[in-house]
Amino acid sequence: MMDQTASQDQLFYAFNLTDHIPRDHLLRGIDRFLDLGELRQHLAPFYSHTGRPSIDPELMVRMLGVGYCMGTAVGCSLAYSH
Repeated sequence: MMDQTASQDQLFYAFNLTDHIPRDHLLRGIDRFLDLGELRQHLAPFYSHTGRPSIDPELMVRMLGVGYCMGTAVGCSLAYSH
């Protein structure tokens, strides 16, 4: 059993996105000042409990805010911009 665990550890690696974003990057400033903690609770009555889950409202607002700051005007193009 011990040999299986050791061989599985080689399949995974640790990656932390925060370590790869520069300290002075725009995204860090937005994250520091934008608190959307209550947004999900406020919008909860508008989401269906059946069917496919919808897009997380906090994530969508963050994406739109970043898109606005970076000059991306259309929401659906945020997923494809670099």
